[in-house]
Amino acid sequence: MFRAADKLRGNMEPSDYKHVALGLIFLKHISDSFEAKRAALLAEYPEGAEDRDEYAADNVFWVPPAARWSHLQANAKQPTIGKLIDDAMEAIEKDNKALEGVLPKDYGRPALNAVMLGELIDLVSGIALGAEKGQSRDVLGRVYEYFLGQFAGSEGKRGGEFYTPRSVVRLMVEMIEPFKGRVYDPCCGSGGMFVQSEKFVEEHGGRLGDIAVYGQESNHTTWRLCRMNLAVRGIDADIRWNNEGSFHKDELRDLRADFILANPPFNISEWGGNRLREDPRWRYGIPPAGNANFAWLQHIVHHLSPSGVAGVVLANGSMSSTQNGEGEIRRALIEGVTGAPGVVDCMVALPGQLFYSTQIPACLWFLARDRSNGVARNAKLRDRRHEILFIDARKLGHMVDRTRKEFSDEDIETIARVYHAWRGEEDAGAYEDVPGFCRAANMEDVRSNGHALTPGRYVGAAAETGDATPFVDRFNALQEHLEAQFAEAAELTETIQARLAGLALP
Repeated sequence: MFRAADKLRGNMEPSDYKHVALGLIFLKHISDSFEAKRAALLAEYPEGAEDRDEYAADNVFWVPPAARWSHLQANAKQPTIGKLIDDAMEAIEKDNKALEGVLPKDYGRPALNAVMLGELIDLVSGIALGAEKGQSRDVLGRVYEYFLGQFAGSEGKRGGEFYTPRSVVRLMVEMIEPFKGRVYDPCCGSGGMFVQSEKFVEEHGGRLGDIAVYGQESNHTTWRLCRMNLAVRGIDADIRWNNEGSFHKDELRDLRADFILANPPFNISEWGGNRLREDPRWRYGIPPAGNANFAWLQHIVHHLSPSGVAGVVLANGSMSSTQNGEGEIRRALIEGVTGAPGVVDCMVALPGQLFYSTQIPACLWFLARDRSNGVARNAKLRDRRHEILFIDARKLGHMVDRTRKEFSDEDIETIARVYHAWRGEEDAGAYEDVPGFCRAANMEDVRSNGHALTPGRYVGAAAETGDATPFVDRFNALQEHLEAQFAEAAELTETIQARLAGLALP
């Protein structure tokens, strides 16, 4: 379906076409949801079919007649279809304050081909066709999510600014298990962290109402994508926007989240750190003005509840850099400082080529405010204050195209289960170090490595497999083979020289 839609864009840039296609998918979604609710009301409670409160009670947006998909589909071949779509978006925002300022409204611009729009409407009309009652929202949600990922791939580095690859998000969610409580992302992009958190709750038998979603985003266009993405999934969320960003205008200043998931931009140098030297969030040390990595980590720790946990994507340099005081901040995050505990729980080294936005090697930081026990799905965890778990996942993942990798379901389960077992979760089994893959290092080991957190320093080499021949015997055999090859090479050299000598020169 994406290939078919992509063919319609002609010479449009993917970054522009993204909003055209995703806006129509969103419009189809809310119209389908409205029509399904309206049909149910007409069958069971006809007088309620025009009562907007009946729709709001089920988190269904009110869609006025001129904005309903059936009306747009009937007029898809009209030269004025772009204006009709813009009018539909305006009408929906007017009747649903939660969507005010969110929907794209530039379908009527002269540069946008009306024939292409009509064909795209016909294509989108086929989404969820024939789906059983109740499945339409899920199908449209998956289509929206897939399109987001494909557009991110088409846009390359720019695409990575709004989209974190799904397999990376799934790994982070499976590790910290956001089952019940407040979920926060201070740089939320298009909202993928929240979508996967809700999926986790659903797949593990929880109630969607048990998690509350909060986020902030500084890019207004990306904020709109996020709001639409969550609305397509039926996720009620408090997502704030301002162009100053989470450092300089913390919209959720008083929030203390049970779970934080974040993929902040790597190594940002122009983040205005000089204006925040006395900020109370920097309890572990003042982050350098030339790199925001440790500002993000401390902002996230600041927003954790007393038993909160966080998963954060950062560039590999954050694990070992000692420049501009970063080594001291990392030591403080590990050891703790007066009035603030050590919070580094687990480090995961990721394979390359996972991200659309950068080829810089990346890692995952997992932080916990209470490492003395903590809670996972209402079960107490063991005391981990004297250890840090290191996982080297660089050999996992598989190529999905020429430039990008993904984790498989098995990869995600392997990594997450190691973390759960190490934390002491009852159903995860016993934890064991695996040479070359994972190791629970004590604090003395970490100190002896200068508080560097690179997993490769701790996990060691993978165990040798497949050849039990003693080393001396293998070495002697290799030496004999090499000497035989040298002798053969010498014979060939003599033969070539003899034949060259026999050639008659002109």
